[in-house]
Amino acid sequence: MYLCHVQHLTSQEPLEEFRQGEALMLSQEATASDTKKLYLESYGCQMNFSDSEVVASILVSDGYTTTRNIEDADLVLLNTCSIRDNAEQRIRKRLTEFKSLKKQNPDLVVGILGCMAERLKKNLLEEEHLVDLVAGPDAYRDLPNLLNEVGTGQRAVNVLLSREETYADIHPVRLDQGGISAFVTIMRGCDNMCSFCVVPFTRGRERSRNPQTIVEECRNLVNQGYREVTLLGQNVDSYRWNVNSKGEILNENEITVNFAQLLISVAKVSPELRVRFSTSHPKDMTDEVLEAIRDYPNICKYIHLPVQSGNSDVLYRMNRGYTRAWYLNRIAAIRRIIPNCAISTDIIAGFCGETEEEHQETLSLMREVGFDYAYMFKYSERPKTLAERKFEDDVPDSIKGRRLTEIIELQTACSLRQNQQQIGQIQEILVEGPSRRSQEQYCGRNSQNNVVVFDRKEVVKGQYVHVKILDCTSATLLGELVHFENSALES
Repeated sequence: MYLCHVQHLTSQEPLEEFRQGEALMLSQEATASDTKKLYLESYGCQMNFSDSEVVASILVSDGYTTTRNIEDADLVLLNTCSIRDNAEQRIRKRLTEFKSLKKQNPDLVVGILGCMAERLKKNLLEEEHLVDLVAGPDAYRDLPNLLNEVGTGQRAVNVLLSREETYADIHPVRLDQGGISAFVTIMRGCDNMCSFCVVPFTRGRERSRNPQTIVEECRNLVNQGYREVTLLGQNVDSYRWNVNSKGEILNENEITVNFAQLLISVAKVSPELRVRFSTSHPKDMTDEVLEAIRDYPNICKYIHLPVQSGNSDVLYRMNRGYTRAWYLNRIAAIRRIIPNCAISTDIIAGFCGETEEEHQETLSLMREVGFDYAYMFKYSERPKTLAERKFEDDVPDSIKGRRLTEIIELQTACSLRQNQQQIGQIQEILVEGPSRRSQEQYCGRNSQNNVVVFDRKEVVKGQYVHVKILDCTSATLLGELVHFENSALES
């Protein structure tokens, strides 16, 4: 059999770095032939992808193998996203496609995991009759028990949130065996309570993972041939180990670690390991983090810093915890400390009460900052959020759509301009594999997270190569190979 993970990538808030509509299909030989088979799909952000690897580890330990063929599966699990309504509707549509599978195999178990499971809880079993099992993000250790309960003819639910669970002791089953990039979760949950966001309700309170387990996981990944890790958290800047929210040390016998210190520890694992992270929060990002990025060549020169709006009044209604001026101060710090750093962002069009003048301030901030790229969305009201309780979703959809179009058009022009400035440069690229358009070309990313496409020649996946940039589009750099080697990253 084959180990398979199908990743349906949608837009993310705040973690996403993938383009909507992309899919990733990966496989590995599995040895067992007489065990139950798991088919796993993930929707949404990188955190869901990382969680799916934890789920796979738990179920493999419970005797499952995984399959790339859904028709062979005894258990189908969908790891879901709830950030916007259309994300949930995709899941519901997918469930309708399973009706024929259930007819062919009445014993097939279908489960919903993740944020949608946490938001809807038992209601999912009433609304979606094909669903046998519902498990929230903190309940994955209980999956074997839930499956036993389903085996007795019942439908099973566990959506209890935890203040301690980080899955730090579980070794994820890497679903892209032979890959070069991996996600490493460093913290779970969120305490920020942005008024538009369901994450605090679906993933619980913020808690950080033991830094020693993070470093060890990264070291193991290097030994397995991985060349890049992305450290994940809803707000990585608030990572803290052995320190509470008041700055008080919890255990005098343990080390204290903040995010900058963790970044440096991971960077020291190997000079050949690129380190990325997602997502930063403007109110918490410190110069200490920026200085760590500056000082270590293998910490990528790229920061995803969601702004959401360029107007301070809108930011106040969003409960973002900073003003336009504060955000621009953080941008100035990035430019000063890391001059060659790429910056991307998230922007919401048409949040509650947004006026035309406030929208224009978002456009003006985009022009002032010059983002390399952005993830841009129309506001989607989510149940139980502060915005749903406190504000009216009063911007007509037609106006949201027009404003979003203006944001996209401006960002497309800015991305093209930023990419054009790189023409003529020789950049170090980590080779990811064949490009989507041609087997004769390979692609990879530079430190700034730009996709670079070049003629294949003799390179192999996982090498660091040097490419001269010759041309570009708004989304991609085009170049030619000028040198490659297997040595460590260069500054």
